[in-house]
Amino acid sequence: MAQTAAEQASMDSNEERPWLNLNELPFRLTRPPLPVVFLALLALMAVAIFIARLLTGWELVTNLNNNYGWGVWKGFNTLVGIALGASGFTTAFAVYMFGKEQYRPLARMAILVGVLGYLSSVMSLLIDLGHPERIVFPVIYWAPESPLFEVAWCVMLYLTVLLFEFSPAVFERFGLKRAEHLVHSFVMPLVIGGTVLSTLHQSSLGSLFLNVPDQLNKLWYTPLLPLFFFLSAVYVGPAVVIVVATFCQRVFNRKLDNLLPSLAQALPFLLGFYLFVKVAELVGAREFDLLFNGSRDSYLFLAETSMGVIIPMILLMFKAVRENASWRFIAALMVVFGLMMNRVDVSIIAWARPADALSYVPHPLEIVFTVGLWAGLALVFYVAATYLPMFGQAPRNSGAE
Repeated sequence: MAQTAAEQASMDSNEERPWLNLNELPFRLTRPPLPVVFLALLALMAVAIFIARLLTGWELVTNLNNNYGWGVWKGFNTLVGIALGASGFTTAFAVYMFGKEQYRPLARMAILVGVLGYLSSVMSLLIDLGHPERIVFPVIYWAPESPLFEVAWCVMLYLTVLLFEFSPAVFERFGLKRAEHLVHSFVMPLVIGGTVLSTLHQSSLGSLFLNVPDQLNKLWYTPLLPLFFFLSAVYVGPAVVIVVATFCQRVFNRKLDNLLPSLAQALPFLLGFYLFVKVAELVGAREFDLLFNGSRDSYLFLAETSMGVIIPMILLMFKAVRENASWRFIAALMVVFGLMMNRVDVSIIAWARPADALSYVPHPLEIVFTVGLWAGLALVFYVAATYLPMFGQAPRNSGAE
């Protein structure tokens, strides 16, 4: 049959139509700045190390041994990533449960930081496990009496909850209104479930170390270690939000500064409560004198407590510090670094081992993978903040735009 002129014109038009028209995307692609390219290169190095580990085993990329099963990948990436991910549940809980609507522009950002923190732990476990494929074993083989079993399940479920909580930003960008409204209708159960799951596994991570009372230094070992892990995750949440929001103000030109002083105001109370309970526990256990015995562990404990708790707590008591962007950022960054030191001390450094035990110095590729992993997570954050409506709209009474 002869084709009509209209049909022929339509076919010609379709043949000339490009497979991907960048002008029709729901966002405009831009040339990435040089720092973003650098992050991408670091992330590619981490991917290469990950592939090499899967193909060749541990020997090429790590110095872990039978005496040091917990190295940089678990002690830093996993424990620190999960703790920093607490920014998601603390901010979402404040917004949706306590009705702190002025912080809503920070909620999606905090939830994304939570997602990335938990992804760091998952990726680190995949490269760290002797048999990476066995990461699914907690789903197949149940051991309810094990704290690690509870941690595995809570992390899996909480990461799923975080992804659901962040999904409205994706649906909004691509105009999927029905899906967006559907998730919004479940936001309260998601927040409640996420808070419960985060509380469980943050404390259960501390429970893991109750199995080593004769190896972990007494300054850190205590039956209250699950409580301290949870409390530290709670106080580091607002600090992480302040640090990330300050970067977002500079990089993405977002007006979030007016929200941060009131958020910083809560930190001295959270830090003070943690410090009070910690000191009371040391006094009650008659171990307070260990702080001043001149050992390496006493210096480490004083360093993490001073830098991560006492000094920022004192600084943030002053209104002038809370309202000054630079000083507020420094104080919050000190809290984050103090938390990092605590997790590394507990999981790697503050252990008593036999004199003839094998030593552990992180392999250079362990460090490179860690840097590349966090660079990749920062890259994901940059892409999300650039192309997704991550900061939302501030309520009128907040004064933000």
